[in-house]
Amino acid sequence: MSGPSIVTELSPSGRQEHRLVGSTLSDYWALTKPEVNFLILITTGVGFYLGCRNEARPLSFLALLNTLLGTLLVASGTGTLNQYIERKFDAQMRRTARRPAAAGRLKPAAVLAFGIALAAAGTVYLATVINLLASALAALTLLSYLFLYTPLKRKTSVCVLVGAFPGAMPPLIGWAAASGRLDSEAWMLYAILFLWQFPHFTAIAWMYREDYDRAGYLVLPKGNARIPFVTLETLLPLLALVAISIVQVPTRHAAIFYCAGALLSLGFLYFGLEFVLRQSRAAARRLLAASIVYLPLFFVLSATLCNRSRN
Repeated sequence: MSGPSIVTELSPSGRQEHRLVGSTLSDYWALTKPEVNFLILITTGVGFYLGCRNEARPLSFLALLNTLLGTLLVASGTGTLNQYIERKFDAQMRRTARRPAAAGRLKPAAVLAFGIALAAAGTVYLATVINLLASALAALTLLSYLFLYTPLKRKTSVCVLVGAFPGAMPPLIGWAAASGRLDSEAWMLYAILFLWQFPHFTAIAWMYREDYDRAGYLVLPKGNARIPFVTLETLLPLLALVAISIVQVPTRHAAIFYCAGALLSLGFLYFGLEFVLRQSRAAARRLLAASIVYLPLFFVLSATLCNRSRN
């Protein structure tokens, strides 16, 4: 004799509704650009860790988690609002046409409201739970990204330079959250992330240059100016990265830090040189992969071995 079954089968309409809810949640998740947020959280976390300078102010994991949460909310709101602003242009590009806003799966008003809610929540959270400096830096990042970099993408290739300023802000937010101020070491982290963005984005822009041209984005110059622009935008920042990576002063295992940092930076430079010489999609893809490997490894290396001096 069998008891009543605890397994219930959804009706066709129920299964369809379940899939719809899951698809909608997935679309809202995609709006936040989680793949970008991963790198943002790493650089913010390292900035926070290295910003804990005093014995009297040890590392607080609760404060770190609160900083990461507030930064994540602002970054997610920024990514969402960027997709709201650029939805019509994203629809013209193969790599972005399937984004929720561009594809029309979510209504523009819903995307706008979601982005504002995330950004406002993150800014207020940082101001109330962490400090005003961290909140102000996060708000400045959002405003400069959306209202300077985003519109400039359709006007001039200088947008890449302009966008690198807010793009390098995460370690400053972390440092400010930990210490309440910005020291020279914080600006060193800022410089590394600032320089890293140029070869990283140039690789993306080269791989999808037809897409960008189709949508009217001027992230690369046209015609004969494109090759020297790509060369300078790739090699100069990479050479500067090699130099700046050995300026940091580790407190322990200096030989390990300098050797590992040099190997990482020179490896990154190698793929940059390969891309400049070949200027092919395959070389650009390898440079992009190298950039994604380099950044978290170098920041983790810095957090492990670099200066956490005591006042």
